[in-house]
Amino acid sequence: MICDYTVASLPPLAFGAPPPLTAEKFREMAGDVDMGGEWRDLETELKNAVAEARGGERWKRPVAGCRLYWRNRIAECFQEKDPARRDEAIDRVFWDAAGTLEDVAAPLGIGALRAYAARLAIALRRSAASAEEGRRLFETFRTNRNTGEEK
Repeated sequence: MICDYTVASLPPLAFGAPPPLTAEKFREMAGDVDMGGEWRDLETELKNAVAEARGGERWKRPVAGCRLYWRNRIAECFQEKDPARRDEAIDRVFWDAAGTLEDVAAPLGIGALRAYAARLAIALRRSAASAEEGRRLFETFRTNRNTGEEK
């Protein structure tokens, strides 16, 4: 019952839109949400697919199960040549994958809360990224590279 009320009281999330609340406000409303093994396994599978698509087999982690659908979705993202659009497409796959946590029989249950938490994390990370921040990081990297410093 408490979970139902919490999920029902959360503001709506939309991919690409600014996050409606901060991580702190979410924790205040929902507490620390245990994401559960299902999400950890799926997230690991998605990260493995990203590593594989980038040619980094050695960075893959062991995981139970293999969902070809998600691997193919990630591989499709890497057809995009523009890195910003590719990252957006990858985030969209993670966003969609989070939706699998929702239980159609309990639309306001713990699965919905877990899906919201995963999607909010994506929205918060995406909102923190900006062209200005990217240029700042690039300049820091370029300056350090030219001076021989390492960070």
